[in-house]
Amino acid sequence: MLDQVLSQAPVFLLVAIRCFSLLMTLPLFSMRNIPSAAKVALAGFMAFNIFGQVDYSAYSKFLAPEQTFTAQFIMLMAGEALLGVITGFYITIIFAAFSTAGQFFAFQMGFSASEVYDALSQVENPLMGQYLNLIAMLIFMQTRLFQKLFLGGLISSFKTLNAFSIVNDMLSGAVLPRFFMRGLSELFANALVISLPIMGTLMLITISTGILSKAAPQMNLLSEGFPVMLLTSFFILTALMPSLIDAFNRCFDGGFARLEQLVLALGGKRI
Repeated sequence: MLDQVLSQAPVFLLVAIRCFSLLMTLPLFSMRNIPSAAKVALAGFMAFNIFGQVDYSAYSKFLAPEQTFTAQFIMLMAGEALLGVITGFYITIIFAAFSTAGQFFAFQMGFSASEVYDALSQVENPLMGQYLNLIAMLIFMQTRLFQKLFLGGLISSFKTLNAFSIVNDMLSGAVLPRFFMRGLSELFANALVISLPIMGTLMLITISTGILSKAAPQMNLLSEGFPVMLLTSFFILTALMPSLIDAFNRCFDGGFARLEQLVLALGGKRI
């Protein structure tokens, strides 16, 4: 196997570039706390395992026989990097739905000002958004979706996609813009569905507190609204955690199914 890698070093480099660009845009692996040397080593290990299953016959006429860098080879490297970035960016969109759901009801809870740096999304995120994001990452690792992404989705993309697929899509079908627009719309839809039980309950508490404060101003119920909302929100989160986990799993399964459809569409097959 090592002799095959050395004899086809340009093709192995193309595989490694796609794997590395995927790791650089994937949640958890894109964190700055992870050393770059570890990312390069993991990308090389992934490329070594995938290399034997890759068919790059479409690139053969663009590779120099003496295995030197040419302008065409550099363009192929850019195309492979773009394919990895597209895959990782879409997985990031799926995780952004959970962070957005936390932002929706964090304001009503009174946690809108308590933003901290989220190492997963690398942005300032309210506490509840980071909390849901960490739960989603645990589910992602626990339910073997990580293995499904790398062992299934990545290998399938190598079998059906190459750099020419993006060029053909831009010239004809324009599948990628519609795919990402649909992904962004589903991001907000999933975030709203996840956060709707807490948002609706907190809205009812706010309305009830306002009505009681108008009826009996001497009770000063608005000062008691903050702890009541905090306790109610955490109680609802605890009670709905099994349902939230099921919703997270459905979001992941639906996202991977749509990513598979994108691979088939860019590979020349109908969705």
